[in-house]
Amino acid sequence: MEQKTLLPVLSCIIFFNLLCFTIAQKPPACQTTCGSLILKYPFGTGAGCGSPTFQPYITCEITNKDQNQQQQLLLTTHTASYPITSISYSTQTLTLTPPSMSSCSSMQPSPSNFGLDWASPFQLGRSTFILLSCPPPTSSLTLGGSSGIPVCDPSYSNLCASIYTCPSVVGLGLPLFPPTNTCCVYSPGNLDSKGELDLCGLKCAGYTSVVSLGDYPTDPARWEYGVALKYSHGDLDNGIVDTKCKSCEMSDGVCGYRVDDYSFLCVCKNGYNTSSDCNNNFSPDQDLFWGSASRLPPAWKMWFALVAFGEISYSCFDLF
Repeated sequence: MEQKTLLPVLSCIIFFNLLCFTIAQKPPACQTTCGSLILKYPFGTGAGCGSPTFQPYITCEITNKDQNQQQQLLLTTHTASYPITSISYSTQTLTLTPPSMSSCSSMQPSPSNFGLDWASPFQLGRSTFILLSCPPPTSSLTLGGSSGIPVCDPSYSNLCASIYTCPSVVGLGLPLFPPTNTCCVYSPGNLDSKGELDLCGLKCAGYTSVVSLGDYPTDPARWEYGVALKYSHGDLDNGIVDTKCKSCEMSDGVCGYRVDDYSFLCVCKNGYNTSSDCNNNFSPDQDLFWGSASRLPPAWKMWFALVAFGEISYSCFDLF
């Protein structure tokens, strides 16, 4: 009797292992938006979404603002997590608003340096750093000690004069209309060997960054504040964008990747993934479980799975 029941028992074990494997391979729920931002490749909302090169740095988090839960796209580096406020896919740029960054409406000391990871696909873009409440005179500020490279660009001293008209300068411990020799326009801005804007080393209390002056070069209340970054796809991602990803997005799918080997996946709204696009609801993972039923509509697949699970489960439990 024991020999007769051995084969069915093994069949049950194989079935349940296969079922667990199929569930574990369920494609990630990738979103096309995070808050007010529209997300396209290479950005994603979590593991398996977007590009695997970007995923360690980009996340979509739930934040509490004014007692309301909101989604916020964040760039995380070794120094902090920075909210992303805009993305331009045509120019491959994004804008950050670091929480400790000052602006005309609010100035406060920055407790940590702004920084990027050198291994990340992000570099500083076209934005102007203004260092605030520094030891006077800022004309003596240098990188690498007293014999280093001067930090401040005196041709932009008008920006210091403008931003020091903001009443919020008192938040930095400065008086109203402070002397401009405690301000420094760091242009072009560079990060040190650790990938940081070393405010502590320069002994500046805070900083701001201006993306655009717009039509109001002397009115800091109307400037566009933020840190502009450039990003690059890399050779591998460029090939995916030009071929597979465009086809996936045209079929209303979201570009992603397998979390085990980082190969391309098109994540579809019907819950399936595919190596091409959502007009072709087939993938090796699905065929492994469904076999000849892989072309059935989703509703029929669910009924097929429930019937099969019920029949095999009954047979398996009947053995014991």
